[in-house]
Amino acid sequence: MSSRAPIWRAVAAFAVIAGSLALAFTSSAKLGLDLKGGTQIVLETQDTGRVKADAESTDRALSVLRGRVDALGVAEPTLARSGEKRIIIELPGVQDPREAAKVIGQTAQLSFHEVLRIPATPDEKPAEGEQLMQDESGAPVIIGKALLNGNGVKDASAQSDPQSLGEWTVDVEFNGQGSGGWKQLVSDACANTAAGNRVAIVLDDKVISSPGVVPQLCAAGGGARTSITGDFKQAEAKDLAVLIKGGALPVEVETIEQRTVGATLGDVAIKASVEAAIIGIILTGLFILFIYRLVGLLATIALGTYALIAYGLLVWLGATLTLPGLAGFVLAIGLAIDANVLVFERAREEYAERTSAGLSPALNTGFNKAWSAIIDSNVTTLLAAALLFFFASGPVKGFGVTLSIGVIASMISALVIARVLTEWAMRRAYVRKHPALSGISGTGRIRKWLTESGPDLMKRSGTWIAVTLVVAVVSIGGIALRGLNLGVEFTGGRLLEFSTSKQVDVEVAREAVSDVGYPKAVVQSSSGTGGRENITVRVEEVTNDEAVEIQDAIATVAGTAEKERDELIGPSLGKELRDKALIAFAIAIAAQMLYLAWRFRWTYAAAAVISMASVVLTVVGVFAWWGKPIDGVFLAAVLSIIGLAVNDTIVVFDRIREHTRENRKRPLRDVVNEAILQTIPRTINTGLGAMFILAALAVLGGSSLTDFAIALLLGLSVGILSTIFTASALAVVLEERWPYDPSDPRKRVIDPYANVDDGKSTSGAVV
Repeated sequence: MSSRAPIWRAVAAFAVIAGSLALAFTSSAKLGLDLKGGTQIVLETQDTGRVKADAESTDRALSVLRGRVDALGVAEPTLARSGEKRIIIELPGVQDPREAAKVIGQTAQLSFHEVLRIPATPDEKPAEGEQLMQDESGAPVIIGKALLNGNGVKDASAQSDPQSLGEWTVDVEFNGQGSGGWKQLVSDACANTAAGNRVAIVLDDKVISSPGVVPQLCAAGGGARTSITGDFKQAEAKDLAVLIKGGALPVEVETIEQRTVGATLGDVAIKASVEAAIIGIILTGLFILFIYRLVGLLATIALGTYALIAYGLLVWLGATLTLPGLAGFVLAIGLAIDANVLVFERAREEYAERTSAGLSPALNTGFNKAWSAIIDSNVTTLLAAALLFFFASGPVKGFGVTLSIGVIASMISALVIARVLTEWAMRRAYVRKHPALSGISGTGRIRKWLTESGPDLMKRSGTWIAVTLVVAVVSIGGIALRGLNLGVEFTGGRLLEFSTSKQVDVEVAREAVSDVGYPKAVVQSSSGTGGRENITVRVEEVTNDEAVEIQDAIATVAGTAEKERDELIGPSLGKELRDKALIAFAIAIAAQMLYLAWRFRWTYAAAAVISMASVVLTVVGVFAWWGKPIDGVFLAAVLSIIGLAVNDTIVVFDRIREHTRENRKRPLRDVVNEAILQTIPRTINTGLGAMFILAALAVLGGSSLTDFAIALLLGLSVGILSTIFTASALAVVLEERWPYDPSDPRKRVIDPYANVDDGKSTSGAVV
């Protein structure tokens, strides 16, 4: 290694920390609505008889909606097109979405017509181009064709009528396009005295006003403005003005998703996640300090910079931080621990083999030898994160983004900053004279016992495969007998969560909801803040007004009911998300299979993927037997489990590849067993480090993150066992059935990291 390399590495580490500090002090993170509170509405444009819903018509609709949202007076709203036909609207601070959804979602096909006559009979047949409608008082009128629509309106505003106390009018101003039509309409109406010189203003096929044209307006010839009267109250006049000013949507829109998060829930989630991260880092730091002494202490210091680097990357990229995204950052801490443990375990082995070489060369070789496994494990995690970004919806999509950022930050923390600190320490004279202080000078009693007299695990490979099959059958039984408790994201419907002023029995709450007309609602308790239990209600798709009825019903038995969470998913979107989840899982398996087949051999890839699938099936089965919800957050947990399970397997397989390359003549089972026993300390140490983080998140994360952390804890625990027993046993069986022939050049699998300097000689690696 060049003596200049540590200098440049130190410069790079300093630059990263300095840049992250600068970004942290000069920029603030963009919080998702699930953290700052508010309402998100997702609209989907629909084809009409005249207009096709495509990117162009959706953009025109977006322009109209932007005017309506601006008129609502919401601070810093966000509107954006998603795909060709969807519009995402975020309204920070809006807790009651009824008014916003009513105003935003109306098609508002506004048109102006002449009242031709009063029908002689209620069932009089209008001629072609005429319509029989009821005016605002319910009386029948026959109107002519539209001479003006909403596109001709320049402005509209609600005004108090000075001549009538408490009554409001809507003043309308026409643009150049609309002025001509308005003048023609006024001229026709003024000439039709038999019908009372009336015009009809129609909104969405309903007459909202049919005033008579006053003589002054007839004399003026129409002009460019008018006033709409209709016995409006203030709120009605303002809503109508917003719709008219916004204009007519070129296509109809349907609300397919709506999420509302309480203002306090985000603050609690941020606080809980920060506390979980701090507690997790402290516990993990104490653990690796106990195991790895000085290098463990320095790795903990480097781990402390992880949060700074991750935050700097977040604000630099302009990414939005969501509630599941916080969990992604916390989870990535475990990946940084994994990298450090891999390096230190390899350094211990190197020092044990070549004590005379010294601490610094042993550590350097540890970093270089661990590089292959670290890269492979992080690539698999990034694959899972990418799938979440492309296939998930809502806040869960943010988990994929922040997990990717966290992976990059964890690698910088573990491979750059930790390396600078530990290499500097290993060159200190005091440490060289007291190698026991370093943490890499001894392999430990457990490792010594495992290496010298550990059990022959591969002797019973068939037993481990049989146990895996039994667990799979039990898991499938849970899915078949109990069924999956699919969340509203996958079934469609509405999920409401309320915090109450007093504790209420779930049965009492269920009866109250049933009494107001929702006997099939699923009413459950969920963990809230301060140790209290919240009430969640899951129903089929209901309107915003009906959601308020449910809230009022809960309030009657619980004192007060404050809405903490409100998720509405349309049935079409629920099916789409369910299909996407299955596609994401299938692609994840295929991607892992292809990557591992490239890095190892197809036999090892198949063993790793089958083992990983068994872990996922076990977690899903446990959640089925337990009745836990299978929702978008669970999808994030499953894809994370895929990454974590494969991570462990890669480390073992990486060691197996190294040993089979060096021990071609030894029995395969002996070589595999030896590799497993050598990696068990790393597997357990890494698993415990990540468990500290996840346990803290499970206890402190609240209802939104507790199930996520539980799923990951379960997946991590089962994954450790599956790596040691299932994956390796399957690999042995497959390799014995289809052995590798090193003399066949077509079957050579080149290790792209084989030429990494390990302080000794290197050669091309094949399996």
